Amino acid sequence: MVKYLLRYFAVFMVLGLLWKGAALLTGGEVLPHPEDAFAAFGRALGTKPFWIDFASSSYRAVTAMALAWGVAFPLGLVMGSSKRVDGILAPFVFLTYPIPKIVLLPVFLLLFGLGDLSKICMIALILGYQVLVTTRDGVRAIHPKYYDSIRSLGGTPRHILLEVLVPAALPHGFTALRLGTGVAVAVLFFVESFATQHGLGYRIMDAWGRMDYLNMFTGILGMSLLGAVLYEAANFLEKHICRWMTAGHK
Repeated sequence: MVKYLLRYFAVFMVLGLLWKGAALLTGGEVLPHPEDAFAAFGRALGTKPFWIDFASSSYRAVTAMALAWGVAFPLGLVMGSSKRVDGILAPFVFLTYPIPKIVLLPVFLLLFGLGDLSKICMIALILGYQVLVTTRDGVRAIHPKYYDSIRSLGGTPRHILLEVLVPAALPHGFTALRLGTGVAVAVLFFVESFATQHGLGYRIMDAWGRMDYLNMFTGILGMSLLGAVLYEAANFLEKHICRWMTAGHK
């Protein structure tokens, strides 16, 4: 825990110095000084509206990440372990993967309404592709000798799934999930700019429109905090679920 706090403190110091220099160059109007922005952020932490926005954004991001994992990880296992299924689905996945999914937001708003469902599905779709592709590739990279070892011991397909496929795929899936937190928060900001009244993305755009730059940076700092929490949560889950990866380093 101490090393994480020191790491974040060092990053904050470097970014704070760069921010201070940029604020001095621009006069501190459009880009407020970091001490003013953090003071405003500290005051916002004691207000109910900020936590309503933070909770709304957290709900959308966490739900979308859970949905992406729940659909993409099992599908990646199936595609990676079955040549027949992979032969059918892989062309669809890799032909649609390069398409910028965010352009489908108006379609999602029409199909799923203006509420949270359309926003959650949009984030889950973008993140799900990353989890799917990395999980599928991780399973396909398993050496055949591991399958032979399980079968030689009388293992069933269930044993192959639990003892070979899942352990091989989990690190890849969690890596995609952890790296995808930045993507999820970026998409969250975009989707919260439309048809919503609560959320950190809405707070940022609303404050920007009113030229309330301190409140705008309060939203930016809140969204940065959310991204850091999600990243560390995914990192925590990976370390505790994939314990065998770090057992040899203790």
